[in-house]
Amino acid sequence: METTTIGLIAFVVLFGLIAIRVPIAIAMGIVGMVGGLIINGFDSVAFIMGSVPFESIFPYSLSVIPLFILMGVFSSKAGLSRALYDAAHAFIGHYRGGLAMATVGACAAFGAICGSSLATAATMCRVAMPEMRRRNYDDGLASATIAAGGTLGVLIPPSVIMVIYAILTEQSIGRLFAAALIPGLLATILYMLAVRIKTARNPELAPADIPVDWSGRIISMLNVWPVILLFTVVIGGIYAGWFSPTEAAAIGAIGAFFLALLKRKMDRQTFIECLEETASSTGMIFMILIGTAVFNYFVETTGLPQALVAYVSELGWNEYTILILLIVFYIILGCFMDALSMILLTLPFVYPLITNMGFDPIWFGVIMVSVVEVGLITPPVGMNLFIIMAGTPGLKLQTISRGVVAFLMADVVRLTLLILFPTLSLWLPALLMD
Repeated sequence: METTTIGLIAFVVLFGLIAIRVPIAIAMGIVGMVGGLIINGFDSVAFIMGSVPFESIFPYSLSVIPLFILMGVFSSKAGLSRALYDAAHAFIGHYRGGLAMATVGACAAFGAICGSSLATAATMCRVAMPEMRRRNYDDGLASATIAAGGTLGVLIPPSVIMVIYAILTEQSIGRLFAAALIPGLLATILYMLAVRIKTARNPELAPADIPVDWSGRIISMLNVWPVILLFTVVIGGIYAGWFSPTEAAAIGAIGAFFLALLKRKMDRQTFIECLEETASSTGMIFMILIGTAVFNYFVETTGLPQALVAYVSELGWNEYTILILLIVFYIILGCFMDALSMILLTLPFVYPLITNMGFDPIWFGVIMVSVVEVGLITPPVGMNLFIIMAGTPGLKLQTISRGVVAFLMADVVRLTLLILFPTLSLWLPALLMD
């Protein structure tokens, strides 16, 4: 049997294991080991299992992941999400649907210091959902707004998913962060516009609120200075060349810790909980990285990525046709898998294909993360949908799925713009990093 055929069978087995709820790290590790035994024999697999687990998580560049996670956890404990929400509400809350638009803005700002979609969605659900219910917002609109807004934590830098993409493809983390900034702002605007259009067509979904006077707006802005300072120091420091992404993440974590102390939200027990949450999230990511490394070694020995590139080249299809098919594939895959698993599982095949077609890897990184972001709110198993359901008593999947359609349409518009106008992603990296 040809090695490429064995590789295809291995993928079928892998998806079968995932379908029966075997954790993806374990599933990839098992398939990689068994496939390696079949093709390369015991000695080769023994050597790989003795070296790959260490080598896959040893690089210094990976230290940025737990540091950014820790920064997000400290920021959440410091209560910065409430201050962001209040500030956004003070300025646009009086419009019809303004509370939902304020939630999108607060999610974008919190995502900029958190870097995690699930954490952003869970945190803002505790803050925004009770307020919108108290003001008689429709449950479908309110829950879908938080779920969609939470995805901005993946796109707006710093983003753990983007860090992993940059490391695996050997791209600059700073360039990728810069490339995602304008698309992240575009996503925020389009989500707000989706809320505005939806409430204009059906005013019963969201009542208008009482305007906040300018003194209240100024006070609310003064309360968000820690967020502005933290974002400026971390992201601005990278682009100014003051420190590396890893050093920026460390400074951000320390800054978020001291902000929590200043707000008297940090005690011994809370500090221990922050470390435990960071260790748990980091351990999960590193376990997936180990499983991916074992699986990727097996896949490389099958020659499947090279065979895929050769096959697609022989088809003679237009590169944008292939890109659209990949996007559709990722959206479908997002209905069944989480974002990190999708990227780690498919990148060894997709990345050579993309570079062979001449696409810019930084631009494609933004496209890929954007598509993964869509998967987080795509029914039936978008991760953010279940995060919101878990934090909202009485909320049904049908309700939030119905509400999220408008935001999925906004995502389609954004992806179309990013494909038609690559400069939306590439202009800022060229300006800041060259």
